[in-house]
Amino acid sequence: MKKLVQIENVGMHFDTRNGRFVALRGIDLTVREGEFVSLIGHSGCGKSTLLNLIAGLTLPTAGVLICNGREVAGPGPERAVVFQNHSLLPWLTCFDNIYLAVERVFGAKEGKARLIARTHAALELVGLAQAEAKYPGEISGGMKQRVGIARALAMEPKILLLDEPFGALDALTRANLQDELMRITAATGATVVMVTHDVDEAVLLSDRVVMLTNGPAATIGEILRVDLPRPRDRLALAHDAGFQACRAALLEFLYQKQLRRAA
Repeated sequence: MKKLVQIENVGMHFDTRNGRFVALRGIDLTVREGEFVSLIGHSGCGKSTLLNLIAGLTLPTAGVLICNGREVAGPGPERAVVFQNHSLLPWLTCFDNIYLAVERVFGAKEGKARLIARTHAALELVGLAQAEAKYPGEISGGMKQRVGIARALAMEPKILLLDEPFGALDALTRANLQDELMRITAATGATVVMVTHDVDEAVLLSDRVVMLTNGPAATIGEILRVDLPRPRDRLALAHDAGFQACRAALLEFLYQKQLRRAA
């Protein structure tokens, strides 16, 4: 598979009133096309900082990030981000929230009919065609996140970046959206990097799980390869030995190796 993202010796520090704060150091990671990679670690380990660096929302203070053969110098349409807060514009319908992004990316080279078709296709992909005329205040939190994912995918990004997209949802809605995300990524072949605190979510969705050490000056501690066949069924995996072994490896890193160091 093609190397889509290359992170080479990346570090990130912030100059604060109390001096320099080193958030990340020596990050080396490659993400290949079609891969689903999760970033996991305790609060303050720099997961979201690393995701923001890939997105180009912040620039590294050391090292280099390359996406699709070009150095990341800022945000770009080849990298779409979905945050825990859906960030929908409340005065626009679900359709218009997606259309706005589609028009911005494709408006200069495609006609209105094609832009509308792209928007409808994105809503169909996440199962929300019936809600296209509703406003964000008229739909549930889970539906809002699905609109956010649809908006991101409608831009046809090379990579989808998810920052705890289901973190604010109840357990049942979260499980349904995890299943929906697996279906969508299988259908589109999307490349995904996702920040999560949830061990089961990381194992269920990922091809690899990147475990970050505790901050400050966090780095990659271990990388777990999840060799579970796809498509994945959460009920079948509940008693699967491979799933349990992956889960145990993550728990050992997070709650033995890292908490022991923090203590």
